[in-house]
Amino acid sequence: MANIGKSISIKGDLSGEEDLSIDGKVEGRVDLPSHQLTIGETGQVEAEISAKRVVVIGRVAGNVNATERIEIQGTGIVEGDIRSPRLVVAEGAVINGAIDMSKTKEKVPVKPVEDAKPRATASGGGGALPQRPASAPR
Repeated sequence: MANIGKSISIKGDLSGEEDLSIDGKVEGRVDLPSHQLTIGETGQVEAEISAKRVVVIGRVAGNVNATERIEIQGTGIVEGDIRSPRLVVAEGAVINGAIDMSKTKEKVPVKPVEDAKPRATASGGGGALPQRPASAPR
């Protein structure tokens, strides 16, 4: 596993063929198509992220795409859209953006609801309940 320490700042595109942990600051793009990216507690990432798995403990500003899973822990903050078939969000985590959990890159069409009126069913003779006069004792 590669590590970008908390005193390191990188501007540009990152790609790799191993797991990566970011505890410093990264601006640009991060692409790990077959591996896990972890943004540590002190990590600050302003980037478009694409990885197999993403764990956010620190802060991300940018869209996050994972082919397998995204996990946002209680201290994690994501300011951007999230796309992954599986998503884990801990209590206290913050997401400000859209969430897409479809398995393909294409949007799944939403079918309109044909009859949105609620239907009530009654058992035992049905009908309305008898009304008590306002002056009747309770």
